[in-house]
Amino acid sequence: MNGLVIRWVLTSVALWLTSRLVSGIVVDGVLPLVLAAIVLGFVNAIVRPLVLVLTLPFNILTLGLLTFVINGAMLKLTAGMVPGFRVEGFWSAVGGAILLSVISFLLSLFISDAGRVQYIYVERVSRQ
Repeated sequence: MNGLVIRWVLTSVALWLTSRLVSGIVVDGVLPLVLAAIVLGFVNAIVRPLVLVLTLPFNILTLGLLTFVINGAMLKLTAGMVPGFRVEGFWSAVGGAILLSVISFLLSLFISDAGRVQYIYVERVSRQ
């Protein structure tokens, strides 16, 4: 349960950063931000896999580029369900979904599967 809460917090931070960097994504406060992160998690867990399976032939034809559009649609769907969270326009949705994925990935590098902070050790190799 602890790991789930930490992932929601990370998604909230990623969503906040995305809203600051993409002009078409607007969050009106902390509560809509947290609700959007929770709803986006459920949408990505339930709706997105169904859409990906249904659009698989088209996704193969576009060499996977349709996935970016689907991710943008999931972000737009979330915006339609959460008051105080808006995504204005197609390109804002697609660009925001890409940026959200990158930020979430970078933040999740520091969290283990158990929900604990993990440290990345860099070993210095001496050349002799």
